[in-house]
Formats: sequence, C-alpha cells, structure tokens
Amino acid sequence: MLKNLIGDRAFYKQIVVLMLPIMVQNGITNFVNMLDNIMIGAVGTADMTGVAITNQLFFVFNLCIFGAVSGAGIFGAQFFGSGDHEGVRHTFRFKLIFSLILSAIGIAVFYFLGGDLLDLYMQGEEGITDMAATLSYAKSYMMIMLVGIIPYALVQCYASTLREGAHPTLPMIAGVVAVCVNLVLNYLLIFGRLGLPRMGVAGAAAATVISRFAELAVVVIASHAGKAKYPFMQGVYKSLYIPLDLVGKLFIRGLPLMLNETLWATGMAVVNQCYSLRGLDGVAACNISQTFWNVFSIAYMAVGAAIGIIIGQMLGASRLDQARKASYKMIAFSFALALSVAVVYFIVARYIPYVYNTEPEIRELATRIMRVTAIVMPFEAVTHSTYFTLRSGGKMLVTFIFDCGFMWGISVILAYALATFTTLSFFTVFTVVQLTSALKSVIGVLLVKNGFWVKNIISSQP
Repeated sequence: MLKNLIGDRAFYKQIVVLMLPIMVQNGITNFVNMLDNIMIGAVGTADMTGVAITNQLFFVFNLCIFGAVSGAGIFGAQFFGSGDHEGVRHTFRFKLIFSLILSAIGIAVFYFLGGDLLDLYMQGEEGITDMAATLSYAKSYMMIMLVGIIPYALVQCYASTLREGAHPTLPMIAGVVAVCVNLVLNYLLIFGRLGLPRMGVAGAAAATVISRFAELAVVVIASHAGKAKYPFMQGVYKSLYIPLDLVGKLFIRGLPLMLNETLWATGMAVVNQCYSLRGLDGVAACNISQTFWNVFSIAYMAVGAAIGIIIGQMLGASRLDQARKASYKMIAFSFALALSVAVVYFIVARYIPYVYNTEPEIRELATRIMRVTAIVMPFEAVTHSTYFTLRSGGKMLVTFIFDCGFMWGISVILAYALATFTTLSFFTVFTVVQLTSALKSVIGVLLVKNGFWVKNIISSQP
C-alpha cells in the first residue's frame, strides 16, 4: 500500500518542475498581499476590515473567472498532451470571450449592487471596529477595484493556457512584475511618500489596479513575441472561430465547473457573513488569519494545480493507468507537504498578529483561529488534490456535488444554524465549521479511488 503512495525521483522532479513556478508566483503574490494587508492594518482596524469585506465579494468574482478558464482548461491540457495546438487555440478563444462577458456582468453587479452587498456584513453587534467607517472604506476600495476587473480576467486566460501548455514560467515572471509594482505603489500611495497624497485604502486599490495592467502587458507581449516557444499562441487572434461541437463540449463540461467555483466562493462569502453576526472583530481576526493562510498554503495549492495539468496531459495522451497511479502519489505528496507546513504555521501563529496595529483582543482571536486552520491544513490539502484529480477527467457533475454541494449542504447550513440559533462564540462556530474539512477529505479520497474519472475526454462524446 505504501509503495503505491511513493514515487521515484523522476516523478517528484516532474511535479516540482511544474509546481515551483506556480508556487513562486503565488508565494510572491500572497507575500505582497500580506505586506499590503499589514500596511493597511497599520492605518487602522476599520480600514483593514473594510478592505477584507470587499475582497470577500471580489473573491466570488475571481473564482467565477477561475472556473470559466479552468473548465476550458481541462480540454486545453488534454489538447496539448495530444499535440493539437489548434485545439489549444480554440479553448483560449472560448476563455477570452466567456471571461469578458463575465467581467461585464461583474462590473455591473458591483457598481449597482455593491453597497447592498457590503451592508450584509454590517449586521452584527458593533464591537471594537466602527461600522460606519468600515463601510465607507469598503465602498471606496470597491469602486476603484472595478477598473482592474478586465485586466485580471485577461491575465487568467493567458496564464491558464500557458500553464496547460507546460510553460508556467512566463505567468510567474508577469506575476513577479505585478507584485513588485503593487508593493512599491502601495507604500507610496497608502502612506503618501515621495510627495504623493496619502490615500489609505484608495491608494491600495489604485496600486492593485495598476499592477494588473502591468501583469497583462508582460504576459501578452511575451507570449505573442515568442513564436517558437509558444506556438499554440500564434495566430490565436486571426479569427474568433471555435468549432460548434467543441463549444458544446466546453459548455457541457465547463459550465458546471464555473458554476461550482462561483457557488463555492459565494458559499464562503455566506459563511463569513454568518461569522460577522458575532461582530466585526471576528471579521478582522479572520482577515489576519486568511492573509497568512494564503502564504502558508501556497505549496499544496501549487501541487493541486500541477495535478490538474499532469493528470490532464496523461489522460489526453490516453495513458490512463499511469494517470490513476500518479494521482495517489500526488495526493500523498500534497498531504505530507501540508503537514510539514502546518506544524510551522501552528507555532508561529502566536507571534504573527503582533505585526498589526490592532487591539489585543483581535490579536488573541487571530492566533486561536490560525491554529485551528493549521490543524485542518493537511485535510484541506487532500481535498484540494482530490478536487483537481476528479476535475482533470472532466467529471463535472461529481466535482460539483463534491465541492459546491458540500459547501452549501454542510458548511453553509452549519455556519448559519450555529450563528443564528445558538449563542456560541465566534471562535466555537468557526472551529466547528472548519473541522468539516476532515470529512470532505475522506469523501474526496473515496471518489478518486473509485476511478470513474480516468477518461480521455477529447476523444469521447460530451
């Protein structure tokens, strides 16, 4: 049994080569986001909480875009694995058109309904943070961030296609440029350095938007200039033609994935809104915890992305038995990696909140919830890996039920019931909801073990 979970040196080299650029990009991005968060937190707790609430809503949109490009990306990885560059171009065009439509919808929703959505997080009892100030900062941040929606969506189209084509380095370089621009501008605009105005949260939003345009410029120019290196990107704009039968397959298999990501993210926003019923201090503490969780979870997140690409290419090349065996080893690798990181995260959680200019009560609460998330991190890693494994075979309905179904059927209902019908503390409600990750990881392993997902979808009917 243990032999089936451990690969040879070449196996791990393949994973590391693919995951390392993704991990570096996500690591730098999340590290800079952490510094941004600390900078905003240095201005005040209300500022930090306002940005955190707004980002909860943008998180839903971001995962909607992620779901849209990932649905087509399942085909992109398999087309690349079979050597069909024209197929990769078709999937890219689909991503582009679909993402721009979603961006237009997202901008309209945030512009006209953003205030009402933010008000949903202002229903709890007022604590240390001031609700009126928090709402004002949140609205200011949101309106500026709308400008960055389209460049964000376009970058996701390019980055996902390049990764599916075994070229994760360019998105990494573009991401590094973006985070450097973001970091410098954050310092200048939040605090008003070098003669620039002190803009606070508005400065943070402006810096993020500018960095997204910088990232888009790098990835577009480089991918179209490198004709020999990125042949599947050449001639992609000669037309917007996509074969009708492929469009049907993309919608049938991709739309459930987009809905899954969107509804899962919406479920997370609802869970956090339930937490806010216990007061905004919990929201502030969760923001601190989530910021550092993003940094510490980059390793197993990158493994998940690598699984989707590697297994997808194996399935596209009809190496089905190899794909099944590799999935077990990758899931085990992700678990071991996350367990090691979780131990470190649990220890340093005692000291992390002291980098914030916030109240002692919020620091203490942040430490406690960070330690809870450290305990569940290995289970989250298994869940993440099994999700990408199931998705690589195009089993969208099962993936939808496993991910979105669990979120709404278990996590959301549990959070709502505990927050609404009990007097349990925020910490207790948070802990109970988080511990459901263990159950989900077991379900994921059982689904992968079943093997129904092992399928070449580009040579089969939708």
